[in-house]
Amino acid sequence: MMFKRIDHLEITTGNLKESVDFYTDVIGFKFKENMLVNHPPLYEIVFLTLGDTMLELLGVHQPDEQSQIIWQTGYHQMAIEVDNMEKALEYLKTKGVTISMDPVKTGTSSRAKILDPNGLSIELRQWGT
Repeated sequence: MMFKRIDHLEITTGNLKESVDFYTDVIGFKFKENMLVNHPPLYEIVFLTLGDTMLELLGVHQPDEQSQIIWQTGYHQMAIEVDNMEKALEYLKTKGVTISMDPVKTGTSSRAKILDPNGLSIELRQWGT
């Protein structure tokens, strides 16, 4: 097959260290590599992995603000699968993570939402509930 999988997801951030700390220390991504870039306003790229999922964090000086319109064309959010929704949310609360939507049952799964340090929505999904 010509196309294999989604290779990575890119996130632009104005505070690269805070984003790297959140995704590694709180969520559990592992550092893969980083590259210093001389392409203003882009100054550094950091690659992180969680299982076979890769995240590319783009360190940008003074990025434009994120749109607050949720129903616009474009990518909406990423989702991270969890083993136990209740335990995941309890843990995230101890880390000061904003829970933006409490868990709801959706068919054979449950979902909740949190915000990353950039205000980006992350869905948490527990299958088979």
